[in-house]
Amino acid sequence: MRILGLIGFAVFISATSVTAQPVNFGDDSSEWANDGECDDGRFTGPGLTSTPLLEEDVLADATDCRTAYNAGRLQLAGVADDGTIDFGNDSGEWSNDGECDDMRFAGPGMTTTPLLQDDIMRDATDCREAYSAGRLTLAGQ
Repeated sequence: MRILGLIGFAVFISATSVTAQPVNFGDDSSEWANDGECDDGRFTGPGLTSTPLLEEDVLADATDCRTAYNAGRLQLAGVADDGTIDFGNDSGEWSNDGECDDMRFAGPGMTTTPLLQDDIMRDATDCREAYSAGRLTLAGQ
């Protein structure tokens, strides 16, 4: 019995160590919070608003985003269940300029200009290099 208990404990430990970090949904400070649609550009899926995404709504629509995420109607854009990040491609207007323009990220590697929805997953090289250098994290993590 004791060996089975230890095996069960080891399986529990290995299963829990693979679990991804919990998502930080932020708060409800957005003008559009609590309207039944997620307005945070870090997410993708049918629970996301169809209106243009704004930089100021990142981490500012927690209740709507958490509800849709928990219902399986949202996932973090470009982030696999194991936490692997898909940086996308370099098709953005501002790619390869040494600054990350993807609103999914935060940190000193980010551009200082306003972030646009169109740049999500479209500045791969700049964002990957800054992330690898420790100058970026996923926003809210």
